[in-house]
Amino acid sequence: DGAFPELTVLFDPFGYEAAGSWREQLLLPRVHLGTSIGSGGEATQFFTGFTWTVDFSDKLFAEAGFGGVIHTGDLDGNDGGPNLGCRVLLHEYVGGGYRLTEHWNLLAQIAHSSNANLCSPNDGMTRAGLQVGYKF
Repeated sequence: DGAFPELTVLFDPFGYEAAGSWREQLLLPRVHLGTSIGSGGEATQFFTGFTWTVDFSDKLFAEAGFGGVIHTGDLDGNDGGPNLGCRVLLHEYVGGGYRLTEHWNLLAQIAHSSNANLCSPNDGMTRAGLQVGYKF
């Protein structure tokens, strides 16, 4: 429980911005790099991976991401937080967004990190929130 300020940067090495259709957008993921900062002794996460974005209109869009995360959380239950088992986890998210202007958007997102039962225990971490985005 608590606040988890997050900063995520998206890079476009595959040409997503030039995609003409939603099919092309799915074939051209962007690379994301970010951190979710734990407050009140909760786990901080550093993550990277791929983000797929599909535009439904000029304003509405959906995103999904998949990658990996390194965290500072509890591995075996000695600190009272989720028992995460491994220091490196899988990280995935989905969200729906609205573009306010050419540069600003809002994104409602839910994200999950866990070890996919590759080590034990595997409580995982899930968070949901609202993000404000800026496109340079």
